[in-house]
Amino acid sequence: MRLYYCCLLLLSTILLSCGSSRHIRKTNKRVEHRATKKADGDFRNISAQQYVELYKDIAMREMKKHGIPASITLAQGLLESGNGNSPLARYANNHFGIKCTPDWKGDRYYKDDDKRNDCFRVYDDAEASFEDHSQFLRRSRYADLFRLKNTDYKAWAYGLKEAGYATNPKYPQLLISLIERYELHRYDDRHEIRDKIKDETAEIYVVKRGDTIYSIATAHGLTVNELMRNNKLRSTTIEIGQKLKVK
Repeated sequence: MRLYYCCLLLLSTILLSCGSSRHIRKTNKRVEHRATKKADGDFRNISAQQYVELYKDIAMREMKKHGIPASITLAQGLLESGNGNSPLARYANNHFGIKCTPDWKGDRYYKDDDKRNDCFRVYDDAEASFEDHSQFLRRSRYADLFRLKNTDYKAWAYGLKEAGYATNPKYPQLLISLIERYELHRYDDRHEIRDKIKDETAEIYVVKRGDTIYSIATAHGLTVNELMRNNKLRSTTIEIGQKLKVK
């Protein structure tokens, strides 16, 4: 009788495992299909420099909102996502390896990590991943980080390790190496962030057929010199489709 129950328990465990594996494969295929369709199948690898160029503005906005150094955010993104080329970044838009928690209501993507078929969060786009990364670091576990200067990327790198963000003992050095190799610390500069925000809030006018530098300036209450200075123009020649800051 005991043998019978042992066999029954073993069979139940196997069936549950098979059912779980099928569910995981089905879930991953759905996530991958949706991402592939959205990207039109274009998953070309990008370099670290291209990654920085793509996401530096988001990192600076997050620094402005949450106080996390843009250099740290970019370095973590580069490291965790393999320059945005990892399956997790491509299919799940997850650039920081943030896993599911009991309160996570979004889609899920499964891959082996600390354990087999670990559950990771799926985001609609990369920007949502960056925002969730900021929210993740606002947890009490990382509270001591926000007592540091947000221009001290080295202290933040070591602080993340001390708070338990990563298990790799060389995690701080890896982040610092990336920051210094690609000069990511320049995006922590307040003037850089201020200029970026100023650019985003500027009103843009697209040059149309028949426009002149004088007519555009007059229509927006500017002098020709002001319009040229705002757009760093060296001559009054403009082209159809050209974008000009008029605010």
